[in-house]
Amino acid sequence: MGFKSGFVNIIGKPNAGKSTLMNALVGERLSIITPKAQTTRHRIIGILNGPEFQIVFSDTPGIIKNPAYKLQESMNHFIEGTFQDADVFLYLAEIGQIPSVEDLPEQVINANVPIIIALNKIDLSNQQIVEKRVSEWHAILPTAEVYPISALAKFNLDSIRLRILHHLKEGEPYYDKDALTDRSERFFVTEIIREKILMNYQKEIPYSVEVVVDEFKDEPTIVRIQAIIFVSRESQKGIIIGHLGSSLKKTATEARMAIEAFLGKKVFLATQVKVSKDWRDSDRQLKRFGYIE
Repeated sequence: MGFKSGFVNIIGKPNAGKSTLMNALVGERLSIITPKAQTTRHRIIGILNGPEFQIVFSDTPGIIKNPAYKLQESMNHFIEGTFQDADVFLYLAEIGQIPSVEDLPEQVINANVPIIIALNKIDLSNQQIVEKRVSEWHAILPTAEVYPISALAKFNLDSIRLRILHHLKEGEPYYDKDALTDRSERFFVTEIIREKILMNYQKEIPYSVEVVVDEFKDEPTIVRIQAIIFVSRESQKGIIIGHLGSSLKKTATEARMAIEAFLGKKVFLATQVKVSKDWRDSDRQLKRFGYIE
């Protein structure tokens, strides 16, 4: 048998655990993970390389049925891209999610590529419910393969990998054999900072924030980073900074430590907060932030 390669695109509802699943399948922490919905904003590629295969996983934003901002429309466009280049669809559903054809994009229902449904978080359920859900998903998509898993506990993921390999066709690798992703270190720095903001602030604040790395200097003994945190309104700037800068200092410290772990190097991180009025509905700003080509 020759070398196999292909694109496996992970889709599902917001907060189903797609980022956790891709990180577990690839074996690296590429996508940020928080308990909040709509954590992922971009399409992030994670590459699993083996002696005789290369699987290119895509973690995508959750499907937003009624976008409230142009930002969310752009996030849905990233999902559209995954419908076009998939060799295998990996649809992730929580075990508590009642199976419904309305939850499945039309492109998946009518897909002419293999579909694997991963029933996530089965550790929060019981055998009777698991069997019921498997049967319900089979009734909706008879051609799909259904696997109960726990992405967090990495349960039954080997079965998923084996089925994916079974479905992939022979072909050359799409990326270098030592590549883990198509994204730059600067991109992951912005994602790490945004992750800490999602964890440290409540309500609308994290969803009004975008992060830009203005400077990234990789010196022999240290990486010097300057990052700008953009918010939509002046009032949000004060919340991000906090009393005497305490909130921003806490967030920046946590981000610096996580970036050091990611880069494997000492990091100096400088942050500032700026207002970009209603950037989530601005074509110019969305293009600047990489949401519109």
